Amino acid sequence: MKITDLRCAVIGRHPIVRIVTDEGLYGLGEVEFTKTYLKPFVLHFREALIGQDPTDVERCMLKIRQRGSFKPYGAAVSAIEHALWDIAGKAANVPVYKLLGGKVRDQVRVYNGSIRQKRTGDRPEDYAADVKWMMEQPQNFFMVKQGISFHSNMKDTIDDFHYGLRQDNAGYHGAMDQGQISERGFNHMLDCVAAMKEVLGDKVSLALDCGPGWFLNDAIRFARAVEKYDLMWLEDMLTGDYVPWVNPQAYRELTTSTSTPIHTGEQIYLRHNFKELIETQAVRVIGPDPADVGGIAELKWITEHAYMHSIMMAPHGTANGLLGLGALINVCATLPANFIAFEYPSASDPWWQDIVTGLPETIVTNSMIDLLPGPGLGLDIDAEGARKYLREEDAGFFDA
Repeated sequence: MKITDLRCAVIGRHPIVRIVTDEGLYGLGEVEFTKTYLKPFVLHFREALIGQDPTDVERCMLKIRQRGSFKPYGAAVSAIEHALWDIAGKAANVPVYKLLGGKVRDQVRVYNGSIRQKRTGDRPEDYAADVKWMMEQPQNFFMVKQGISFHSNMKDTIDDFHYGLRQDNAGYHGAMDQGQISERGFNHMLDCVAAMKEVLGDKVSLALDCGPGWFLNDAIRFARAVEKYDLMWLEDMLTGDYVPWVNPQAYRELTTSTSTPIHTGEQIYLRHNFKELIETQAVRVIGPDPADVGGIAELKWITEHAYMHSIMMAPHGTANGLLGLGALINVCATLPANFIAFEYPSASDPWWQDIVTGLPETIVTNSMIDLLPGPGLGLDIDAEGARKYLREEDAGFFDA
């Protein structure tokens, strides 16, 4: 089997990868909806892959892996990797998890991720009402995650929240505010956490998405201040999102200063950049995104290494779309016991549910998803239904 074409079309807001072969099989991969601009980065790899056997996934990846980088640019490599595994699974007529060593669980656990409404504000009562709404959703999530501090609007809506630099009207997703947090801002965050825990109790766990943007002194003070609430984790305080570095020394000082679990990793590309975080036990939880880290095999390798160092795994994925959900389900079926749950992605536009095939009518029940029975990543796009969402330049995307 040989690759005859590598295509990329922006459908809705997602760049979708389609790898076509001389035997009629094709594979699909999906980039986050926040990265519409990555289409040319995907197509950059076309000449490197034409003529290659897509079922030799690792051989293909050796040709392109070194050309990726931290978020957002690792996404092009990652989506291609998903499409390669999709073809390999279809060629063997098995789900991809069978090719990654086989499943160790029949269902995978998820947390709320993309199931959100617009919060009414940034006051404690707004946060309390929002988590109450999350608790009442039919998915019955075991845990919810809320953005606070630099990962929320409170950095702008709370007067004098911090004393640092502001990125007003930056013009792109992921611009980072950063600075020393004021006493007012610090106490406001604590009031919001208390209000959420008053609603959630110990029935539904709470994690906080915090940054990036913190300095170490504030991070230590806050992590200690919330210890009594038994949070699942504090995420991306020092780095994260689009930050192209890791800073394991500072994370290790933060982690050893508190009993609150510290989490990072969504923006990191490749296992090599997790090595020091894991081997120095600089964090308690890591959260690589299979659509950014270099793919699903990369995430599995990282998870196994973390397992040997007693570090937990909770993959990122909130914007990965429905095809990205298929990739997460398959890889998380194979992960060892340090897997907690992944961040649940849903359709970024309602019509995606009409054109993606292979999903059950009810996807999440009691915070769990059944494994997909279909070969490859288990999902497909209905070409006829999707054509109306193609741009004119992508009219031939679904051609044989």
